[in-house]
Amino acid sequence: MLKALLLATVIFAAPLAACAQATPPADMPAGVYTLDKNHASVTWKVSHMGLSNYTARFTRIDATLNFDPRDPAKSTLVATIDPASVRTDYPDAATKDFDAELGRGEGWFNAGKFPEIKFESTSIERTGETTGKIHGNLTFLGVTKPLTLDVTRGGAMANMPYMNVPGLGFSATAVMKRSDWGFSGYVPTIGDEVTLLIEVEFHKAK
Repeated sequence: MLKALLLATVIFAAPLAACAQATPPADMPAGVYTLDKNHASVTWKVSHMGLSNYTARFTRIDATLNFDPRDPAKSTLVATIDPASVRTDYPDAATKDFDAELGRGEGWFNAGKFPEIKFESTSIERTGETTGKIHGNLTFLGVTKPLTLDVTRGGAMANMPYMNVPGLGFSATAVMKRSDWGFSGYVPTIGDEVTLLIEVEFHKAK
């Protein structure tokens, strides 16, 4: 029985493994890649009273990557976030809608007045075989300031299984001082430095 199960696993896994081979990034097709929203996340953390880091995430994000495989430094990235989509997993939402307070409160993300957080790259710097920095401008609460993303390239596939499209993956981090964007409420009880943790996959636009 065990042998039969192992054989079946090999038989069914072999075609998938064959079509899921990684592609050297330099061999990937150039052009516009759009965000795979099913495999993308933007999480942030900030110090709470110096005791621990409070974490939350945004659920409505979008991005477009114009990818140059021969010279990645010529690539460009534009990303947007809906600040009203913040999710904290506050434990008693029926009593207090903390997500709505953070997303729409005038002392917080104020999505009614500033409905979009936007990052636009200005230059890309390669720092290693799979690492780099994306320098750009972050517009938040109506203020535009420079921000740098530290990026690690993940996998690349010229033909993703089941999807039949080229795909690219990246991880990134950034640290922003929120008061630089005029968001200084509750400092230092709530920390001034916010760390962004980003995981994204892109598909080649058809």
